[in-house]
Amino acid sequence: MTTTAAPRQTINVPIQRLPGGEDLPLPEYQSDYAAGMDLHAAVPADQPVTIEPGGIALVPCGFAMAVPPGYEAQIRPRSGLAVKHGVSMPNTPGTIDADYRGQVQVPMINHGRQPFVVTRSMRIAQMLVKPVPVTRWVEVDELPATDRGEGGFGHTGH
Repeated sequence: MTTTAAPRQTINVPIQRLPGGEDLPLPEYQSDYAAGMDLHAAVPADQPVTIEPGGIALVPCGFAMAVPPGYEAQIRPRSGLAVKHGVSMPNTPGTIDADYRGQVQVPMINHGRQPFVVTRSMRIAQMLVKPVPVTRWVEVDELPATDRGEGGFGHTGH
């Protein structure tokens, strides 16, 4: 049975290629139902970045963007890199605010046992652009009750 993708809401996000990223793909979905767009490493072809076990590197993506007000860009690790190599992000998800105009970069951490080499154009992370409502605090004397109450970490068992 073949299904077609349901129409998605779209937004326009201005994007600017930066020096060193001119030949790289822009963030892109890899399938019709993908939630995140893959980001590519803008490291020089002749200067790959090696992340030693336990090490962290900030990897450029070769573009800047103007996330619209009321949205954020979330940067998340790629599951394949995590499962196959133990490579993730130390601050996942990372947030790019609507007023940031610098180069998009991905902090990567190597939890694996072997050095991990980031090469030019490697898909290193994924990005989602999501709406962010403005929170307005309403101070009250008492919060509404729930079945959970104050049950916290591990309160439901394993």
